[in-house]
Order: sequence, then C-alpha cells, then structure tokens
Amino acid sequence: MQLTRYVNGRFCTMQGKDYGLVENGEMQVADGRIQYIGAAKMAPDNGGERIDLQGALITPGLIDCHTHLVYGGHRANEFEMRLNGASYADIAKAGGGIVSTVAATRAASVEILFEQASKRLKHWLAEGVTTIEIKSGYGLDLASERKMLQVATRLGEQHPISVRRTFLGAHAVPPEFAGKADQYLDYLIDEVLPTLHQERLVDAVDVFCESIGFSWAQSERMLEAARRLSLPIKIHAEQLSNLQGAKKAAEMDALSADHLEFLNPVDVPTLAKHGTVAVLLPAAFYFLRETKLPPMEALRQHKVPIALASDSNPGSSPAESLLLMLNMACTLFRMTPLEALQGVTIHAAKALGAANEIGSLERGKFADFAVFDCQHPAELSYRIGANSCIGRGYRGAFSWR
Repeated sequence: MQLTRYVNGRFCTMQGKDYGLVENGEMQVADGRIQYIGAAKMAPDNGGERIDLQGALITPGLIDCHTHLVYGGHRANEFEMRLNGASYADIAKAGGGIVSTVAATRAASVEILFEQASKRLKHWLAEGVTTIEIKSGYGLDLASERKMLQVATRLGEQHPISVRRTFLGAHAVPPEFAGKADQYLDYLIDEVLPTLHQERLVDAVDVFCESIGFSWAQSERMLEAARRLSLPIKIHAEQLSNLQGAKKAAEMDALSADHLEFLNPVDVPTLAKHGTVAVLLPAAFYFLRETKLPPMEALRQHKVPIALASDSNPGSSPAESLLLMLNMACTLFRMTPLEALQGVTIHAAKALGAANEIGSLERGKFADFAVFDCQHPAELSYRIGANSCIGRGYRGAFSWR
C-alpha cells in the first residue's frame, strides 16, 4: 500500500455544521482513499511520499450534480429571441427549445459529441470538479439516447473525473410522437429504459415535470418504471409552474428535486421527511431572467439539504463554471458562502446518493480534493469569474495546474 502525505495545508473538510477547517493540517492517502485527515502534529508517521501544499486551501473535490453536458449544436439564436421578448415557453411551443437541440444531437456522431463535450468538460476539471452528473434527454429515441450515455461513459473513462449518468428520456416529446406523449412514454418505459439499463448505461432516472414537459401523472409512470428496475430517481420540478412534482417525487424517495422556484413552502416538510435534496440552479434563473425565488427560508427551517449545480445546457443555462454558481447563489438566492460551498460538496454528494463516498474530506472516503490559492473558503463565493484552483486530486492521483 503506497502512502501519500499531503502536508502544510489548510483543510476545509466540510465536516460538521461549518467548514470544518483544519489549520496546519495533513491528509494521508492510500489506494485512492483518505487514511488520515487532521492536525499535522497528530498525524501518524507511516512514511510515504510527502507533497507540500504550500499553505493552500484544500476543499473536497467539487461536485456538479445537474448538467446536460452532452449535446449537439447551440441555441444562441434563441438567446437573441428571448432578448427580443419571447419567453422560454413561447420558444418551446414554436418548435425551438429542447426539440431543436434534439435534431442537432441526433445528427452528430459519437466522435463529434465526445470532442465537443470534452472541450466543455475541461472548464470543470480546471475548477477542481471531481464528480459530475450528465443527463441524456437530447436524443429522445433509443439510438440517440444510447449515444449520449455512451459519450458520458467515455468522458469518465478518459478524463480524471467521476461521471454519473442520468437517463432523461422524458425531457420532451420528440417530433415523431407529436401529440402522443403517452405513447412516447410507453416507448420509453417498454423499450428504451430497459435496454439502456441492461447495457449498464444508466445510474439514475430523471423526468421534466412541467407545464411544457410532462404532467405529474405522466412523470409518475416514468419514475415508477425506474423504481421497478431499482434505479434511483430525480425530478425537474416547479421551475415554471407548481405541479407538486417535487412533493410527490419526494414521497417516492427521490434523491433530489431540481429547480424549485415555484415550490410551495407547505410542501417543503415532505422533502425533509424523505431526505430529498433541493437542487437549485442559479444560472438558469439568471439566464431566463426569472424573478420568483425558491422558498429559501422554508428549506432552511426544515433543514432540507440544498445543493447547487450549473444546469449546463444549450438553451436555458449555457454555463461552464461551477465556481460562478457559488457567487450567483449568494447574490440571487441570498445563500451564505458556507451554504454555497456545502451545495457543491456534501449536499451535492447527497443529491447523487454518494455522500458515503465523496463530498467531504473524511477517513475512508475517496481522496477527491481541490487546492485553491486563497485564504478563506468564503473567497470562492466572493470572487466573480475568478478561478483560484491551483491543484487537483482525484482518487489519490494529484497534479498541480
């Protein structure tokens, strides 16, 4: 067992109710997992290679728990349309939105999708992100959904990052099923999901429960199909209207409910009861110029874990910086810097069902961490457009930027 000792660091462990700061700390790593984390003066002397962190701040590897990173084309034209007065719903009803990306994604080869997604992914790697969730949902047929999930799998195999793959076939109704949403769900439930699950391409299942997506009754069918395959479930809910999708998915023990601007505060206790994480997506809120805030005080009052994510996608959140989400969350949603950092570490891990492996620096967890050239964790939320990440550890393998 080869031991590596990371010394002369200021460790932001994210254990307990605050940052869990350990000044003049040491972290010992073997076989990709943390063997010791704490004060240097208390560390056991087991030999091993020593890496001097030069007094830098070390956090758990950052986690982006909601992205749509694999897709073809772009939608800059729709951005211009919105600035000329069209709403997100108007664009979708006119045949734009998700459906336009579906056409570009279906037309792109695996190699092109992989090349484009790899270029985007470099921004996450450079910021100290060590785990990312990538959703399908721009294929909307078996061949194209498979292609997207294969690309997501390959990204994790060829880059030093853990990729969680979420099936989002119920993202929109494709043109060939126009006006036949229930028949499309039959196709997803009877053919697409079982096949992709059998091919081991799916880690979780999501659904877009919204006025321009799928009703709760339709969403429930999709989520029940996932549960029959013993797959974890998630839900896009209450972004543009209140269909009570978050509450009802929580009652089905969903890992997370995402967006939540229109979540009714009276439904928040249900999320707390079932351990469902609230995933907030400030870049989509910003990009769509929304004004209705998620029920922040109710989420805090009932101690619902709040995660943050980029929602990186071509239509409503072309964001390529998870660090920027920290500042946006503090500015737009009035979150504290501590809450924001929890949102991309320990709470994001919970949103992926992986809090026992990642999200904090603790003995036994994976040695996924980021090294920042700053004095205090609040600086990560304070700075706008800055990237102070100077090093990155993934499963024990370390490199300076």
